[in-house]
Amino acid sequence: MEFEGSSAIVTGGASGLGEATARVLAANGMRVTVVDLDAANGERVAAAVGGRYAAADVTDPEQVIAALEATLEAGPLKAAVNCAGIPSLARTVGKDGRYESAHDLAAFRRVVEVNLIGTFNVTRLAATAMGRNESDEDGARGVVVNTTSVAAFEGQVGQAAYSASKGGVVGLTLPLARDLAVVGVRVMTIAPGLIDTPIYDTVPDPEEFKAKLARDVVFPRRLGRSEEFASLAWELIRNPYVNGDVFRVDAGVRLPPK
Repeated sequence: MEFEGSSAIVTGGASGLGEATARVLAANGMRVTVVDLDAANGERVAAAVGGRYAAADVTDPEQVIAALEATLEAGPLKAAVNCAGIPSLARTVGKDGRYESAHDLAAFRRVVEVNLIGTFNVTRLAATAMGRNESDEDGARGVVVNTTSVAAFEGQVGQAAYSASKGGVVGLTLPLARDLAVVGVRVMTIAPGLIDTPIYDTVPDPEEFKAKLARDVVFPRRLGRSEEFASLAWELIRNPYVNGDVFRVDAGVRLPPK
């Protein structure tokens, strides 16, 4: 499948994994739409990659469709990379034995809504647009790459909501690949480990915090770089015989309980 000159959509593209992916796709000739709720950084990244910015909540079908329609103006949609997601950290029960101290149910729902349902929403709509493309000799029309986390497999203390949402993305991978084979769309998922993204810069001593995290990494003993995630995303997109599986990019880390 030829990607140069076609369009791509990257959710969560205003920073971190999404920004790095948008840059790699653009460097390989794709016309990228950066989808994010962060307008300032979304516009910045879009300008840097010669693409466009679309403000959209990934859980909102109408907003996602509008972003896809804008993307199609630049060329046939052949790649969608879902990086949009939110973190969560809360224990399931409190220390005082009160019902009110248990994990907030609305917060749990919100994490699942964004990380899992949002991923499915974008996938189902992007694949619908891809299904209209002319196919290549294999019948291929497009590619979707989703993002889970190693927390889907080794969730830590306080990650019940986050791990459940990311485990759901893992569970979607093969059924989606099987569902979308009929329209020639491949689906893969990347499980990043401890990647150095702007979220770690919000803690009081970022460098000390990141150095502590890196102790559990096997080799190389450092946090990953967003570009390493993006490099894998591009390889999954361009390799026509990869489909229906989850790929860890984590330098061998296995998360401890806490």
